[in-house]
Amino acid sequence: MDHQPPPFFKRGPAPVALLSFYVALSAALLVLDARFQALEMLRQALSMFSLPLQSLAHMPIQALDGFGAYFVNVERLRDENARLKRARLDNVATLLRTQQLEVENERLRKLLGVKERQQASGHAAQILYAARDPFSRRIVIDKGQQDKVVAGQPVIDDAGIVGQVTRVFPFVSEITLITDKEQAVPVQIVRTGQRSVVFGLGNGQLDLRFLPANADVQNGDLLVTSGLDGVFLPGFPVAKVVHIERDTAYSFARIYCLPLAAVENFSEVMVLDPRPPVALPEQLTSEASGRDGRSPGKSAGKKRRLRKD
Repeated sequence: MDHQPPPFFKRGPAPVALLSFYVALSAALLVLDARFQALEMLRQALSMFSLPLQSLAHMPIQALDGFGAYFVNVERLRDENARLKRARLDNVATLLRTQQLEVENERLRKLLGVKERQQASGHAAQILYAARDPFSRRIVIDKGQQDKVVAGQPVIDDAGIVGQVTRVFPFVSEITLITDKEQAVPVQIVRTGQRSVVFGLGNGQLDLRFLPANADVQNGDLLVTSGLDGVFLPGFPVAKVVHIERDTAYSFARIYCLPLAAVENFSEVMVLDPRPPVALPEQLTSEASGRDGRSPGKSAGKKRRLRKD
């Protein structure tokens, strides 16, 4: 007598076998994506389909924020408007002198034959939301490949450096903040002119490294971009020194800084255009080409020896 269960109740593969299969498949996909970027096209396609869902999920919060902003006290807005007008009038003299100094600076640069400073240009973007990864500091903006955004472009706000574009999708882009652990920015101390590099700590602060323990650094020192990385233009504010730990047992001081830009707040940002490549002098270009291949002198000497033979 057949005691087998009917086909309707027939069991499939064992749960352990299914779990092992899916774990192995996930690991294989992770390795392929990390080494060969095999899933980049799939990620781009999924971002196009998931963007409407993400926008729909954020609509209630945006609606509440809109209602809250609409019903703001009118008297407070009037006071703020009057205060801004007074501040603008107070800063008119400084602004006019700054513009005059900029013109004079450009004229002196031309007289001295110094190369003119590169002008910063870009386009504004709106921050949509922060990335859900708790171990990284990243935000998503509403500009992507359709707006000619490419990976590597610097991002700033009205106070200073925010971060750098690290991943671009058709309609949105991902920006890694300067407070992320994997982000580093070459900087210069305004007061002393010393150059160094700041690294993100992942907790909203920055670490100024590679300065000796007896370096002339003080609390409140302003750090600006040095421009040595070829990404950020020189002179943009980055951070301010807030705490210094000096220990003679170590060669370098531990210097903590706070970013000046609103890297942890939602606001508008500006994505700057990529810096043009720096043209090397002809002498350096020839030396580099000589290192890649055989040097001209050696090849010429070899030709002479071949002719004599």
